[in-house]
Amino acid sequence: MSRSRRSLAADLLRDEDVRSIARRYFVSNGFDGTLTCVGVIVGAVLSGIDDGGTVIAIGLGAAVGLGTSAVWSVWEIERAETRAEILRLERSMLTDLDDTRIERSKRGARLVHAGASGMGPMIGVLVPLTPFLFEGPVFTMTEAGIAGVALGVGVLATFGAYMGSISGQRWYVSAARMGLAGLVVAAINVLLPG
Repeated sequence: MSRSRRSLAADLLRDEDVRSIARRYFVSNGFDGTLTCVGVIVGAVLSGIDDGGTVIAIGLGAAVGLGTSAVWSVWEIERAETRAEILRLERSMLTDLDDTRIERSKRGARLVHAGASGMGPMIGVLVPLTPFLFEGPVFTMTEAGIAGVALGVGVLATFGAYMGSISGQRWYVSAARMGLAGLVVAAINVLLPG
């Protein structure tokens, strides 16, 4: 990476606006991924799937879909918003901003946002699936399911604690609110007919 690119990357990571938007995408899509995985886990266990590898395969399919959606949608959304912002700047400055530091900075921010957006659901799906790696020698399917849901609730609580801490709220209240969503999804899935 050239010095100018390293400098641009460092500037982007110091920019609170870039970090703030990236955080929102990361947590929002991580929340979606985690809740999806909790639903997959409960549904798989209740439907009688008797192999942890099958649950992992289903979960990985969900992770690929959610991760791709998160990256692609944010890339396209940010591309359109960035282009609109650059066009407004060009009109007000009466100059072309192609291949300028401003344009490169906006493009770099888009990359940061899309990357953060994609990492959220991957973490949200992969962490709760880990007990199914040990189904058989360590856990029964039901135990792996309970452990997976507990890990999902823990991931959600971590997202909540983080958001609560950066916003000056009581982190444990935010953690409890976010973690509760995982329990609600698990309970709804348990109560569904069939």
